Amino acid sequence: MSPDGTILATTSPRRAIAHSRLRRALGNAAVPLFLLLAAILLRAFSFAPAVIDTDEGLYMLQAREWLRGNWPLAEVWDMHPVGAPALFAAIMALLGDAIWVPRLLGVIGTWLTAWALYAIVRFATAPPALGLAAGLLYLAHSTLIGGLATNTEILFTPLTAWSMALGLRAARRALEHDEPPPFTKIVAMGLMIGFALAIKPVAVFEGSLAWLLLVGPAVLRRVISWTRVLAYAVSYAVLCATPTLLFGFAYFLKGDLDDFINGAFIAPLRYAGARVSLLDAGRYTLIAVMILLWAFALVIPAVVRPRTRRGPVALLRWVCLAWFAAATAAVIMPGMYYQHYFLLWLPPLSLLAALGARRLARAARPGLVVAAFALLVGGVSLDAWRSSTVPRLYGAIGLTGPDPVREVAAAIRQVIDPGDRIWVVNYHPTLYVLANAGLATRYAFPAQLVGPYWRVTGIDPYEEVARILASTPQALVIDRGWWPNIRPRVAAMIEEALAENYDLATVVWEERGPVEVWRLR
Repeated sequence: MSPDGTILATTSPRRAIAHSRLRRALGNAAVPLFLLLAAILLRAFSFAPAVIDTDEGLYMLQAREWLRGNWPLAEVWDMHPVGAPALFAAIMALLGDAIWVPRLLGVIGTWLTAWALYAIVRFATAPPALGLAAGLLYLAHSTLIGGLATNTEILFTPLTAWSMALGLRAARRALEHDEPPPFTKIVAMGLMIGFALAIKPVAVFEGSLAWLLLVGPAVLRRVISWTRVLAYAVSYAVLCATPTLLFGFAYFLKGDLDDFINGAFIAPLRYAGARVSLLDAGRYTLIAVMILLWAFALVIPAVVRPRTRRGPVALLRWVCLAWFAAATAAVIMPGMYYQHYFLLWLPPLSLLAALGARRLARAARPGLVVAAFALLVGGVSLDAWRSSTVPRLYGAIGLTGPDPVREVAAAIRQVIDPGDRIWVVNYHPTLYVLANAGLATRYAFPAQLVGPYWRVTGIDPYEEVARILASTPQALVIDRGWWPNIRPRVAAMIEEALAENYDLATVVWEERGPVEVWRLR
């Protein structure tokens, strides 16, 4: 009580500390929650169509069969490791096999990557607005170049991005405080990069860069012995190999190790051997750059005659340039240059674009710098989202317009009983899941059996096609728009089987032409 009789409000120290911790927790949660909301809104249109990318449907099918006891590579073949179907199986075990389930996995993947970009900026002690801007730029541009589908690049990038964040934090502490990296970071980064490699081996380049960030500055500052560096290197290599070794051991116990080795290692080498020409590689790369044009435009002021050559922003810039080089090596490695490969550019590109927007904004009057920065980042992000959204609104697939894939699935369900074997000759593997149909062949990805990439399987495709047709699946699905891509001998075998054993049940029109559902007589 005060001398004049007024009762003074008092707060216990314990309550003040609890209040401070609550405020700090809410503040720390604000950015990831904002980025999660942005990821949901920017990727909302991905939930509408049944198919965005054919690869995604294969992972769904592998996951469904895995949950039924039929393992990927052994029962549903592919030329990728099993990390992607493992993640699909995990979320489908929880939420079911509806189309929105893997799309939700895509939302989670992009959100985690955007959050990692924010963490990278904070670990570099650069202004937090840069991290928020980089996260938004990434989320918006990940809706382009095939990023709306939950592909391998969407799945393993969070792992490489968070590894880069931990590596950068260790690098800064070595440079500023002469602290060697703790072994716990080796464990965390090794396991994250290891599972990224179990999704797609091209993560090796970003994994190597993360390792250099973790150990390199400590070596330069001579705060770590070479013996310890060697021990860290061996430990990191073992940890990176651990997820793949565990998968391999599981396949060994099941008796399918040969299938695991063929699908996860040998087939990708066969695939990489059939590289596109240098001219086509340059053309595909130029197309990706033009799609991401405004992001690249913002990079220019970030790297051309930068004002700061030391400090957090400079460190962030050099790390991003090295990261972009590693991502480019990962894009080049398969030799095919599909657009979704270039999604690996986006994390470092988004960080560099945020740095460029910051430099341009600082040219404005002092009172307008924040507004100019927000306008640049918001405008480029909005334009990227617009570019991906307008075609989807125009086509209206899964929105107000028909979805041919769902229509074909409905037609299949009319002519089969649940679980009956069908053969989707040259259409989307998602149909097996949507129609609740069984497989007439483990080579469910059309391009790997009847299409141009048949050599990756290591089998005689004509023998497999003859076996499938002799087993008389209950239904066959043929996309006449893609029919010219089927090898002539296979096409003749199929046409002969249709004439002898099948009747045309339904025709569904795609943008490329008719999709036919044939039923067994």
